Amino acid sequence: MNPFERQQHEFQSRHIGPSAEETESMLSTIGVNSIDELINRTIPSAIRLKEPLQTPGSVSEYEYLRNLKIVASKNKIFKTYIGQGYYGTITPSVILRNIFENPGWYTQYTPYQAEISQGRLESLLNFQTMVTDLTGLPLANASLLDEGTAAAEAMTMIFHQVNKERKVRFFADENIFPQTKDVIVTRAVPIGIEVVFGNYKSVQIDDSFFGAILQYPNDHGSIEDYKDFIEKIHNAGGYAIMATDLLALTLLTPPGELGADVAVGSSQRFGVPMGFGGPHAAFFSTRDDFKRGIPGRIIGISVDAQGNRALRMALQTREQHIKREKATSNICTAQALLANMAAMYAVYHGPDGLKSIATRITVLTATLASELHKLGFTNMHPSFFDTLRIKVDDVNAVKTIAETRSVNFRYFDHQHLGITLDETTDAGDLLEILSIFAEVAGNDTISFTLDTEKEISHFTGSLRRSSRYLTQSVFNMHHSETEMMRYLKYLENKDLSLNTSMISLGSCTMKLNAATELIPVSWPEFSNMHPFVPVTQTEGYRQIIDELSSFLCEITGFTACSLQPNSGAQGEYAGLLTIRAYHEDRGEKQRNVVLIPISAHGTNPASAVLAGMKVVVVKSDAEGHVDVEELRAKAELYKNTLAALMITYPSTHGVFEESIREICQIVHDHGGLVYMDGANMNAQVGLTSPGMIGADVCHLNLHKTFAIPHGGGGPGMGPICVNEKLAAFLPGHVSINRKAMHAAAVSSAPYGSASILIISYAYIKLLGAEGMKSATEYAILNANYMKARLDKHFKILYLSRKGTCGHEFIVDLRPFKSSSGVEVEDVAKRLMDYGFHAPTMSFPVPGTIMIEPTESENKSELDRFCDALINIHEEITAIESGNSDKTDNPLKNAPHTLSAICNDEWKHAYSRQTAAFPLAYLTKNKFWPSVARVNNTYGDRNLICTCEPTEAYA
Repeated sequence: MNPFERQQHEFQSRHIGPSAEETESMLSTIGVNSIDELINRTIPSAIRLKEPLQTPGSVSEYEYLRNLKIVASKNKIFKTYIGQGYYGTITPSVILRNIFENPGWYTQYTPYQAEISQGRLESLLNFQTMVTDLTGLPLANASLLDEGTAAAEAMTMIFHQVNKERKVRFFADENIFPQTKDVIVTRAVPIGIEVVFGNYKSVQIDDSFFGAILQYPNDHGSIEDYKDFIEKIHNAGGYAIMATDLLALTLLTPPGELGADVAVGSSQRFGVPMGFGGPHAAFFSTRDDFKRGIPGRIIGISVDAQGNRALRMALQTREQHIKREKATSNICTAQALLANMAAMYAVYHGPDGLKSIATRITVLTATLASELHKLGFTNMHPSFFDTLRIKVDDVNAVKTIAETRSVNFRYFDHQHLGITLDETTDAGDLLEILSIFAEVAGNDTISFTLDTEKEISHFTGSLRRSSRYLTQSVFNMHHSETEMMRYLKYLENKDLSLNTSMISLGSCTMKLNAATELIPVSWPEFSNMHPFVPVTQTEGYRQIIDELSSFLCEITGFTACSLQPNSGAQGEYAGLLTIRAYHEDRGEKQRNVVLIPISAHGTNPASAVLAGMKVVVVKSDAEGHVDVEELRAKAELYKNTLAALMITYPSTHGVFEESIREICQIVHDHGGLVYMDGANMNAQVGLTSPGMIGADVCHLNLHKTFAIPHGGGGPGMGPICVNEKLAAFLPGHVSINRKAMHAAAVSSAPYGSASILIISYAYIKLLGAEGMKSATEYAILNANYMKARLDKHFKILYLSRKGTCGHEFIVDLRPFKSSSGVEVEDVAKRLMDYGFHAPTMSFPVPGTIMIEPTESENKSELDRFCDALINIHEEITAIESGNSDKTDNPLKNAPHTLSAICNDEWKHAYSRQTAAFPLAYLTKNKFWPSVARVNNTYGDRNLICTCEPTEAYA
């Protein structure tokens, strides 16, 4: 390869782990002569692509960043006062560098393995504490996707709470955010909820209503006293939801004190950039009565095996996707990385700092209102926090002048506009705003004096907050940058992430998240863009969105794409809604049955239920494949009501089922459509495609196959691609389509978490068609290499007819329970002593682990992991032979902490060296779990989901 070709293809060698020499050795171990031979053994020839992908060739990292700067410059960053749930904010540099731009935080996995996740668990506990304190409600989760979907989740939760009473009406005040209305309607219709819009002051509430939602402050910026209305909804046997603003709540009476049952909103303005719509962490708090129904994840306090404080995900069995078709939510991905940023914003500023920021904003807003009044412009409501609704003779006159000065206001109608101030607003900005209105009014000059000691008099005493908040020590001791930097590093050191070792989670694809892919997310041209600015200001984003959509369509073999779903489960939901809309458009509304293999991800049936569909399970045969004859029988049985099949390919068992085309044809022949779960696209790209297989729609986990990092449990992205007949039914949005109330918006922003789309765009541009194909081939190579090394020691389940796996494989640990007492959890915890995160546990088969190495790991790392598992097998053998005690052994006592190893007392029959350094490589680079095995039962019986008060540490 000449130097010019080498530069062009350089990223491929950076992204793909094995070298040419390692590849030859790995192929030899597998017993094949070439990668082509391995792929031919693995993927059925009938579904192989005949032509290469028609995506652009690869570019170098330098060339990519240089070209992207040109694209970024096409975005026009105006000074924006639109508000509507999205605000300018200042990300403290210490948080930007040490969390947002730090792989030690953004490459972590969801904290299912608590012992090596104590850092992010503490940060998420801080987030929950911040939310409960500010909202005045005792229980919060560790974030949701965005404000609109959080509101929809709240509505759904209370709907199920009163389900026995058969109430179906839900009141939504007309002054909640438009995008929230949009998402609520989308969520309500499929499950039979009737949304009633109106004014909370005049609506007649009776016992047919199960709940209501209000905005505080509302869409127009007005602060309303909802106490009487909330009492009214309670008297009718319903519940009250308040969508609110955390920063405003530092000054306003919190929802819990007003009687609300649920509070929702976005934590975006706590230091998280707007990013053209996301990702942002939504918050959700509620009363203890709802602890079994609250969606998402809850972090709780427990103890470890040594009696020390330890955090973990509380009530894990109430994770909604585990409930499958009985779920009331399909939430899987949270927005953990962004929740961590928001939590640390509160930690850094503390209660006094947050109150100071809020006070400054509202004083500036009051000053602006007063000065506009002097110019003859009236603010339409007397009580406000940061938003004014100004009456003018003609908004177009204001808009014309404002846009010439690179200023965006919000335009409600031809006589009313909105101005929302935020943390980035200063006195110079006020002068610019006033000069615009002065020009409209015909004034030549304008000046004002800012009274920095001005008292807040623009909201009434009953709505002024008197209760304290954030009194816990964590929010009152890290206010210097030195202290904050050390606190963040202290937490980071407790967590195992991809900068420590491989994370081989089957079905979760923890591959390299390259720095070049991530750097542009922080560029101001992308991070400072409000999602509702005029389209003329978003040319750079539009270019990326259009190109990425076309790339994803080419990769999937489909016609159209929606980038709106901001998680994989949201993609499932959106895909099913397109199928539902298609059938209804054809006059076949009765088609509501979804066939789902028993091995499917738990979010599949949960998403189907939320889409208003009936789940019918299809069993697997002895080899783990879909039972084709049972599928055929059930398709025939439900031929008049069959809506869809949901299927994962390769299968959840990691095998390319050869009957896949027959399966799709059976469903089509009986009037249904095929939804393909894209969780395993890392084994398809460039070699086959959902369109080739016969699917009609699929979602793509961009946080898996397309390199968006997992962020400790989010962000995620789940765009859907569809064939031509479904294209007309993709999600719409009120900000780009005024008829979108009927077009099924599934997220608050039109392009979901738009800023992180840049990461997947970079992944495709940097690898090019050839590189993406190679990435898929190496994902399959790495998995088969590990299988070949491990199958001498463990039983491997579900292989192809030719003895290969796809990009992942399942190791059966069930035999060891009877022979040695060792269970899958013991192996998972013992792997921590070897410096590894456990593979996926007990899914899709209980008592097994599912391993997916990804293409990014080189042979030495694969060998290190295999050596660890093989050594663990030897430890199990020692128990089986009686050479190691059945209860006091390294597996049952794992993981071993530094404090346990260094303790003067050591009561175990095995040595400290065996416990902590079972293989030589650990003496050079040892990762220590910060707590011993966590007692989940204790934590669930003694549920504590907020930081302890300061006196608890005394």
